[in-house]
Amino acid sequence: MVFEKTLTDLVSGIRSHKRDTALFISQNIAEIKTELQSSDFYTKSNALQKLTFLQMMGYSMSYAAFAAVEVMSSPRFALKRVGYLAACQGLDQPDKSPVVLLTTNLLKKEMRGATVGSGDNVYHAGLAVNCLSNIATEDLGRELLPDLLNLLKHPSPYSRKKALLCLYKVFLKYPQGLRLSFDQIKLCLDDPNPSVVSCAVNVITELSDKNPKNYLPLAPSFFRLLTSSANNWMLIKVVKLLGSLIPEEPRLARKLLDPLSSIVRSTHAKSLLYEAVYALTLCLQYLQKAPANLDEVVELSVTTLRDFVSDSDQNLKYLGLVGFGSLLQSQPDILHNHSECRGLILKCLSDEDVTIRTRALGLLRFMTTRRNLVDLVTQLLGHVEAASGQYRTDLVEEIIKLCSGSKYELIADFDWYFDVLVILAGVRGLEEGQGDAIA
Repeated sequence: MVFEKTLTDLVSGIRSHKRDTALFISQNIAEIKTELQSSDFYTKSNALQKLTFLQMMGYSMSYAAFAAVEVMSSPRFALKRVGYLAACQGLDQPDKSPVVLLTTNLLKKEMRGATVGSGDNVYHAGLAVNCLSNIATEDLGRELLPDLLNLLKHPSPYSRKKALLCLYKVFLKYPQGLRLSFDQIKLCLDDPNPSVVSCAVNVITELSDKNPKNYLPLAPSFFRLLTSSANNWMLIKVVKLLGSLIPEEPRLARKLLDPLSSIVRSTHAKSLLYEAVYALTLCLQYLQKAPANLDEVVELSVTTLRDFVSDSDQNLKYLGLVGFGSLLQSQPDILHNHSECRGLILKCLSDEDVTIRTRALGLLRFMTTRRNLVDLVTQLLGHVEAASGQYRTDLVEEIIKLCSGSKYELIADFDWYFDVLVILAGVRGLEEGQGDAIA
């Protein structure tokens, strides 16, 4: 078609037809359906570009799946790329689409072509790998797994990275493939290219989320990366994985104290700093024998988490409270010796963010003593009057827990406690179970 609209014409037309946008788009969709029937790759590619844009506006393009596969087979990279993008977006339910089966041989051919011919074949294989990660099914995973594993041995880091990341999406659909390829993924942790190692770490960390115990044999490799890598983003993943392995292998906790403490002292990246200090709090929970530097590690954790809670950034403040919750599992009396931290946590009870208030509320039991119980409860009663919804319910529940904990051992004056219960009984909007608890 000589006068067919391009993607630029379509976008300009949508902007200029503000009053009858739907009508304009429906007319263009009719033209696109006609263009998709053309035998010319350029015409089909142009139609797919427009349809891909309309799909992002909510219009279906499932009827163009076969045309996308046809354009994917084009020898020209520019057209091929359009076809692969259209397939990624159009085949949104690959398990139910019969067209997906037609891509098997094409994807296999593209991946195998990366090992022969010109260097451009590497980028053709990259398109195929990216497409597979978006339309993966169990059958595709079974058929194409050997070709992906071959790409892990490719001399180009670009191909090795692509194949590694795609394997994760394949394993989600074809879990049996993990056992067949685990040894080769493990070898990628020793790859000479840092970006390939980073991809391997990302894949293994995501896979270990459901069952960390299966990845205990990789602990030495990850420990080596922890002590040798300077890549902050990769270190975040390494620290997360090692932290998830601590409950499975408590002896790891003692070994991680020094490298994690070193990271906490030296890094300026907030994201890595938090992951490292949180992993330290996990280590403290699983130490089988107190090390000589225990007090130093605890003080380092408290100082770091205090800086998080005192930060003006709400996200960092929340993370600091989460970290304190983990630290207090192993050091329940630590707040008694840090009045500044107690003050920061109490200040969080007045924060505008309800999630921060709720987190701070959960830490009060670790800082409550016989001496300060009355002051804390009085402060909480003031918050009850101003609170509403679930937070009010949480406040009442926490007051009852603080007072009745350990068989009421913190209460010096039961007449005072009776007055507190009377006040709580007058609070409206409580759940039925809480009314029984007050009674």
